[in-house]
Amino acid sequence: MLERLNQAMEHIEDHLDQRIEVADLARIAVTSEYHLRRLFSALAGMPLSEYIRRRRLTVAGADVLAGNPTLLEIAVRYGYTSGEAFARAFRAMHDVGPGEARRSGASLRCQPRLSFRLTVEGSSSMRYRIVEKDRFRVVGRKIRVPLVHNGVNPAIADFIRGIGKETLDRVASLSDQEPSGIVGVSDNLDPSRAEGTELDYYHGVVTGAATPEDLDALTVPAGTWAVFESSGPFPQALQHLWRDVFTQWFPSNPYRSRPGPEILRTRLSQNGTQADAELWIPVERTTA
Repeated sequence: MLERLNQAMEHIEDHLDQRIEVADLARIAVTSEYHLRRLFSALAGMPLSEYIRRRRLTVAGADVLAGNPTLLEIAVRYGYTSGEAFARAFRAMHDVGPGEARRSGASLRCQPRLSFRLTVEGSSSMRYRIVEKDRFRVVGRKIRVPLVHNGVNPAIADFIRGIGKETLDRVASLSDQEPSGIVGVSDNLDPSRAEGTELDYYHGVVTGAATPEDLDALTVPAGTWAVFESSGPFPQALQHLWRDVFTQWFPSNPYRSRPGPEILRTRLSQNGTQADAELWIPVERTTA
């Protein structure tokens, strides 16, 4: 998998001055577009689209400092529709406009080329199981919130505090299958997974029961799920679990992620500092 991913990185380098299609990169990596975006984000710590943008502006910066060709020609070469659009993007990355950089020979930022290598760790095993589930519903309360990569998501925390105990008890009574009890469900995420992009968050239960009129519901088709277990400090252990799933488990197993909601079942200690968790990720077997 890593060898194919590196071949996709080479394709990016060879086509920085051309249109780069994620579908082409996915074919090279022999995976789906959805899984490629998620795997890259987990490995690189940034969205794939952001990496391509930074690489283009890095190479464009060298052209700007070289003094030839014109700034407009450079803008067009790297896919910008106008000199103004190029100047805004250039300044956002380099903290200086292209004209000023050319005149003064300013210092510019560099996004290095990425390549991926296997680091043998294996000091701790991951506990997981594969589950086939029929069609089900997530029933509870829903909110649209920004994605937060590190620490507690304040929008989600405020939302949960605002749900009354009577409502939570009524929702909990609808739970009739795995994962049992109240769960947090993330759905409809931006493909980039960039910090600050929005997602639908459900605080509810997994059920086959009918949905009360005053509650929100998400219907989930039948499919395969990988279920991972974790125990440790809250919320760091949960966020590290998601990272480890994509950086360690997927490259080592014949599965890839597929579109669908992610389900997190968390049980906090009395003081709220430790958590036992199950993370449910929708997956499908790879064919190569």
